[in-house]
Amino acid sequence: VQDMVLKIKKEIESGSDFATALSKQPKYFDDLFVNLVGAGEQAGTMEDMLDKVATYKEKTERMKAKVKKAMMYPIMVMIMAVVVSSIMLIFVIPQFKSIFEGFGAELPAFTQFLIDMSNWLQAYWWKPILVVIVIGIAFKQAKQRSAKFRFFVDTAVLKIPVMGIIINKSAVARFSRTLSTMFAAGVPLVEAMDAVAGSTGNLVYYKATMQIKEDTAKGVQLNEAMLTTQQFPNMVVQMTKIGEESGRLEDMLGRVADYFEEQVDDLVDSLSKQMEPLIMAVLGVIVGGLVVGMYLPIFKLGAVVG
Repeated sequence: VQDMVLKIKKEIESGSDFATALSKQPKYFDDLFVNLVGAGEQAGTMEDMLDKVATYKEKTERMKAKVKKAMMYPIMVMIMAVVVSSIMLIFVIPQFKSIFEGFGAELPAFTQFLIDMSNWLQAYWWKPILVVIVIGIAFKQAKQRSAKFRFFVDTAVLKIPVMGIIINKSAVARFSRTLSTMFAAGVPLVEAMDAVAGSTGNLVYYKATMQIKEDTAKGVQLNEAMLTTQQFPNMVVQMTKIGEESGRLEDMLGRVADYFEEQVDDLVDSLSKQMEPLIMAVLGVIVGGLVVGMYLPIFKLGAVVG
C-alpha cells in the first residue's frame, strides 16, 4: 500500500490530476471509483465526493459480504454431510463388517450396500476428490471463457429458492446505490450505466442495465427503460418514475437502495437462524441412517433367536 501511495504522489507531482493518478492503480481503484473522484475534481467538491465514495464503498462491500455469507450456508451443509458420511463409511462401518462376517448369514440389502460403499471408499477415496476438483476447474474455465454459460449460470442462480431472492434484491440494491452515487457526482445517466452494470454482480442484471443504457440514449425515460427489461420490481420502477418527475431521482434511488439492503440483511439473518437446525437435522438423518443400516443384521439376528 505504501508503494501505491508513493506512485500516486509521484504522478500528481509530475502534473497528473488525482483521478488520472488513481486510474494507474487498477489493482486498488476500479473505474467507478476513478470516475467519481474525477467528477468531484471537476466540480470542485472533492472533499464531499470522497465522503460519498467512502459511504458507497462501505455499503456495497457490506452487501457483498452479506451475499457471500448467505451462499456459504448451503455449501457448509453439503460439506458437513460429506465429511460425516465419509468418516462413518471409512472408519466406523469397517468395524461392523468384521462382526457381520462371523454371522455367516445374508445381510440386509441396505447393510450390504453400505459395506460395499465402505469398501469402495477405502480403496478409491481419491476418486471423488479428483472428480470434484476436475468439475470445479472445468466450471471455472467455462464461466471465464463462455459468456453464454456464465449467463446460464447467473440466470439459474436467480431461481434458487431463498438464495435467488437474496441475490435478486442485492443486485437491485447495488444498481440503485451505484446510480444514486453517480448522479450525486454529476455523471450523466448514459455515461453512468457502464459503471452501474458492472456493480450489479450478475450477468442478467448487467445485460438489463446495458439495455437501459441503449434505451435512455434514444431518449426513453429511465423508469420506462427499467420496466421494459422486466427485471426490476414494480415498486422500484414506480419510485424511479416519481424521482424523475419530481427532480429527486438521486434521493429516490438512495431510498430504494436502503430498502433492499435492509431486506437482504433481514433475509440473511433469518437464513442463518434457520440453517443451524437444518444442519443438525441433515447430520441426524445421515448418522441415523448409517447406524440403522449397521444394526439391521443385529435386529434380524435377535428376531431369529427370539
